Amino acid sequence: MVRNVGSVDRVVRLVLGAAVVLAGLYFQTWLGALGLIFIGTALIGWCPLYMPFGISTCAVKNNKA
Repeated sequence: MVRNVGSVDRVVRLVLGAAVVLAGLYFQTWLGALGLIFIGTALIGWCPLYMPFGISTCAVKNNKA
């Protein structure tokens, strides 16, 4: 896998993911589980939705994970 998520993007994904998980727990809904997707992509540094569009927020091109 080639990394396509940069450091600023990773921090935003972690914060957003944590907020969605906490909101899901607070409102007792399964939608909070969607926050795990944000957290997962931040941790591995790769977003599958970026690939078809050729998007990369990484500073270094073709940085293997």
